[in-house]
Amino acid sequence: MASPQDTIAALATPVGTAAIALLRISGKDTVGLARAIIGEEPPIRTARRADYRDRDGTLVDDVLCTFFRGPASYTGEDTLEISCHGNPYIAQRILEDLIARGCRQAEPGEFTQRAFLNGQLDLSQAEAVMDLIHARGEKALAAANQQLRGALGRHMTKLIDALLGVLARIEAYVDFPEEDLPPEDQNRVIADIEALQAFVSKLLSTNHYGNILREGIKVAILGQPNAGKSSLLNRMLGRERALVSERAGTTRDYLEERILLDGYCLRLIDTAGLNPAPEELERQGIAKTLEIMAEADLIMFVLDRTRPTPVLPAEVAESLSVSRTLLVRNKCDLPEVAALESRWAGFELVEISALTGAGLDQLQSALTQRAKAFHVELGDEIIAINARHADALTRAKQGLDAAAVKLKQLEPIELAASDLRDVLEAFGDIAGKVDNERMLDQLFASFCIGK
Repeated sequence: MASPQDTIAALATPVGTAAIALLRISGKDTVGLARAIIGEEPPIRTARRADYRDRDGTLVDDVLCTFFRGPASYTGEDTLEISCHGNPYIAQRILEDLIARGCRQAEPGEFTQRAFLNGQLDLSQAEAVMDLIHARGEKALAAANQQLRGALGRHMTKLIDALLGVLARIEAYVDFPEEDLPPEDQNRVIADIEALQAFVSKLLSTNHYGNILREGIKVAILGQPNAGKSSLLNRMLGRERALVSERAGTTRDYLEERILLDGYCLRLIDTAGLNPAPEELERQGIAKTLEIMAEADLIMFVLDRTRPTPVLPAEVAESLSVSRTLLVRNKCDLPEVAALESRWAGFELVEISALTGAGLDQLQSALTQRAKAFHVELGDEIIAINARHADALTRAKQGLDAAAVKLKQLEPIELAASDLRDVLEAFGDIAGKVDNERMLDQLFASFCIGK
């Protein structure tokens, strides 16, 4: 059974042939292993070249070893990093030898979990490690770096301190029930709770932005058959990803590709054309298009300026709001057949030619502005909570709302105090001040092995 007292080892770089591979060791036996590998007392934070020989004395590789003395290490324990040549066979030989010497194969996320348990990171910082690894653009990288440096943790500390101040005043009256809460004190407590409500709501408002930074902005490309949706996708990608044909209805299923635009990741989804008289296979594709449309952050609706404006299905027309729809009028290199109908008044419009690339700069600029509009300001820091944070903050807000109502309705003060203690627990869930081993195991299991 896995124990936090075990000395763990794992490959910290992806499996596959490369210039180098990196293995990590952490735990109480690390110093002894380092002495055996290097042949002397390991210098601290200094790379030392060594011949790695297995327990039988067979030379495996020429390696570089770097020793970190705990607690001044990533995990807070003695840690050794071994850089070897990136032949997968060499890395596996070294890992097998380390296990033969008494190490245990690390579980996914176990190095970061130890860093959390040893007080090197709070829980929000530990989660930021994965965000940093998987950041899909400059904005996501900046948000992950700020969270790794404790941005969310600092906000939670302020919230917890403020809440403890409110609880201290309330608990005093709970402990001394003969004392009534004066009106001026009651108003102050309510004002403090309302300030907490406002800031929690502000943090919750970053949830969608956090999803966008982690997963990318979901941009659905919609339009009538042969409007040029697939050609537009290919033009934006700079390569022929989607099949293009003069025959209508070529795209029966959806295609998804990612691009980076001014630091943002955009998930471009080319969908089946909205044919008013579809074949059976087309009908299934259109049903999927409607699902994607409902989930999209932004819709690029492509119109063909060489054809009359199409009649749209009712469910499509109702979903094309000005706020999340960018009208893209394709084939600007050809004569216009008819002017735009009045129903498109108010929609942002970009004229392009997917064939020649004309108007592409204007389209990218419009998309960039739409992406920036998702940003939620929270001081000078980029805060982008995840689903777990959102759940805890939602519970916290519910508790604050309930406490405020009880105080305003002059209900027993003990009931408001109970609600606020629930809020304190919810705040602690974000920072990691909880004793929930099952939750922690599940969280860190999503990490890669070696991290």
